[in-house]
Amino acid sequence: MKVGIIMQLVINTYGSYIKKNKNCFVIKNKDDSLEISAKKVKSILITTSVSLTSNAIKLAVENNIDIIFLNKFGDPFGRVWHCKLGSTTLIRRKQLQAESTLIGFNMVKKWISKKIDNQIDYLKNLKKNRPNTSMLFESAIEQIIKQNDELTKLTGDLETKRFTILGIEGRAAELYFNVLSQILPEKWQFQGRSRNPAKDGFNCLLNYAYGVLYSHVERASIIAGLDPYVGFLHTDNYNKKSFVFDLIELFRVHAEKAVMNLFAKKKITDELFDSIPGGFSLNKSGKAILITELNEILDKEMDYNGRQIKVKNVIQLRCHNIANKLIRTELM
Repeated sequence: MKVGIIMQLVINTYGSYIKKNKNCFVIKNKDDSLEISAKKVKSILITTSVSLTSNAIKLAVENNIDIIFLNKFGDPFGRVWHCKLGSTTLIRRKQLQAESTLIGFNMVKKWISKKIDNQIDYLKNLKKNRPNTSMLFESAIEQIIKQNDELTKLTGDLETKRFTILGIEGRAAELYFNVLSQILPEKWQFQGRSRNPAKDGFNCLLNYAYGVLYSHVERASIIAGLDPYVGFLHTDNYNKKSFVFDLIELFRVHAEKAVMNLFAKKKITDELFDSIPGGFSLNKSGKAILITELNEILDKEMDYNGRQIKVKNVIQLRCHNIANKLIRTELM
């Protein structure tokens, strides 16, 4: 068990026991014991089987602390959260209306363009320390810029241009991940993205990092009064958090930085992965290393509207800005 830098309580030891003592969480397992004030905890991330008392859950709810349960691939499969809406229901009503209007179309274009800009900026930063592979970077960056130009010129509506946008996004991502693969040590290079189960160590780490990031974006959406299930670009499906899938595009680069940092620091070994049918999953040690690195990334400051703000807070601010934009917009 560990307390993350951003005050996220991460429980990754099988058989841990969580209870309440006054205004503190007490976490115990066979090897360790920890007591921490609820005032110091933002969220509780549970990655394995634990015992959790109802009093501990009540303490979390009373302090607006969400408890998130991740499966072995890092995807959130459950969450304990208070039953109040994050804000007025008007936001959700506007959100439902926006998908079929020019407002929704322009929002999606802006989000995907920002995602591609993030990819370009990250490749440029990686290129600075790799002069011997400058041609690799320059060629990819040039082609990704063309994809973004194609996106910004796009007109129409989401109903007719959804797959065009997804195609542009996919081509940019293919170019981007091809570069990331080629600059990794040969042992860890990969052939494109593979989902769960991941077919290689890189994708195994990245899938888990995305899963943790999903939980941050969903929480920020709920607090801002947005509906995680009402997506614009990603279509509705049973129990599919389409809006979370839309918004995470703005922040995926932070998960990618965390994974690439671990390879650069030579922290990745075979011992961090377990073989499963069809691929690999992260074990306890792998999860601990990855979550620590990701939390460090989320705790760093970045430029946002001319101010230096921590990445984790930018996620929340962006969700509030989207909600405010929806409220101010007259939709027919």
